Amino acid sequence: MYTKREFIRAIKENEGIIYKVARLYTNSTEDQKDVYQDIVYQLWKSYPSFKATSKISTWMYRVALNTAISNLKKEKRKGTRVSIDNFLLNKIDQVDTAMEERITLLYAHIKKLSIVEKGIILLHLEGKNYDEIATITGFTVTNIGTRLARIKNKLKSQINK
Repeated sequence: MYTKREFIRAIKENEGIIYKVARLYTNSTEDQKDVYQDIVYQLWKSYPSFKATSKISTWMYRVALNTAISNLKKEKRKGTRVSIDNFLLNKIDQVDTAMEERITLLYAHIKKLSIVEKGIILLHLEGKNYDEIATITGFTVTNIGTRLARIKNKLKSQINK
């Protein structure tokens, strides 16, 4: 059985995973915080069942994506909310650089993708190889390659419009 100390260390070492998934599947800072907490809670609940047959980061991605997707489905049933963060995101800040603007634009277009497409492109942007993405998502390696090619083409065409 794993200890509380090991769990906390694993969370600290892989905190970026949780943050990125929470950011990608939410539209406001408050929602990000809520989803972040939900993911950590789900990781804690399922930590005793982690078998270490894969890297802990792979397992954390799977739990984080499943939690964020479940949360997104719950939110959609509640109805649409307008976030003040959307207004703040559109506000031009003096410290924004060209790279930050490009990243913001990319994430805006990624948020328009389907639930599954978001997860796959996030894992790809994180530098995961096709085998790791397949393990996390449950798709075949060939299917991941096909899906990634389609997602990339979709994003290119959206951004070039």
